[in-house]
Amino acid sequence: MSVSILVVDDEPDVALLFRQQFRREVREGAYVLHIANSGEMALGQLSDGIEPTLIVILSDINMPGMDGLQLLEQIKAQRPDLPVMMVTAYGDDERRRRASELGAVEFITKPVNFDLLKAQLRQLPTAAD
Repeated sequence: MSVSILVVDDEPDVALLFRQQFRREVREGAYVLHIANSGEMALGQLSDGIEPTLIVILSDINMPGMDGLQLLEQIKAQRPDLPVMMVTAYGDDERRRRASELGAVEFITKPVNFDLLKAQLRQLPTAAD
């Protein structure tokens, strides 16, 4: 059974990196990656519906327009049970605190440790085996 991951980041190379790092899992049908290059695009995809079942959103914090914290706040208002992991190149404690207060389940610092991320994804309640 496949499940979806929504990656939200304004940098095109990040989408490519996630596609490369999850290539095997996507090929095996474990995950379907959805990419949004802005918070607004992510909210549009959520309102249109993401199939198969969306299990997590991985969102950058620093983006032009709607930043990741604003996106997190809107996601949690609409779908409070949907796990959101914040990803950033900056590990500052204030952002971590704010993300946690808004309901982020994890705070991931770039460069992403994909082995650790994949292990975290496997721990999600509806994660693919």
